[in-house]
Amino acid sequence: MTTTGHGRVGRPRAAKRADSGLSARDELLAAAAELFIALGYAATTTRAVAERAGMRQASMYHHFGGKEDLLAELLEATVRPSLDVARMLAAPDEGPGEVRLWALCRADVALLCGGPHNLGALYFLPEVGAERFADFRALRCELKAAYGRLLAATGPGAELPPEELEIRADLVFGLIEGVILIRREAPHRDVVTFAAATADAALRVAGCPEHVLPKLRREGEALLSL
Repeated sequence: MTTTGHGRVGRPRAAKRADSGLSARDELLAAAAELFIALGYAATTTRAVAERAGMRQASMYHHFGGKEDLLAELLEATVRPSLDVARMLAAPDEGPGEVRLWALCRADVALLCGGPHNLGALYFLPEVGAERFADFRALRCELKAAYGRLLAATGPGAELPPEELEIRADLVFGLIEGVILIRREAPHRDVVTFAAATADAALRVAGCPEHVLPKLRREGEALLSL
């Protein structure tokens, strides 16, 4: 292929778009996130995603095989960073279980509420039950199990019989993922304040007394800043 003047070699974009600083792949993910949340997954076409990203539909297939691949990557991005934090916090030498659990709750809520779109709302799509999204579901199960182990490492959790510990872990995890619904109703809530307050609430559910929460918050914030 030859060009004249200073034109770029490659597939042209469908329309000029302000330079976002994102790669073409990330622009497609950002466009898909916006459209999936605004219009719904079923109503969003690959053509609409490509056009929103400022490129032709054919160009999109250089990066993603289709709409399911876009959704899978968006879903996994809501879990992987928190799972990385959970793995870091798994070691007992990182501090008391209460502090490590607070830190995971704080980090997870900040992730779920920190992006421009409420991607956690995608969890409720019926399509997420399909085999294509098994990797996402496995990551989420691993994260939930990490919550259970950290809860068991707390003083109150260590005193619970297995059945009650499982229920308590479900309640803590449900509280954290519940911020998805809260964000839908109050999208402009300050993320830092909200994440810390939710982590405090999770420790209350875990059984920690109120008077220890300020200390746990300080130590949890310090742990995340390392």
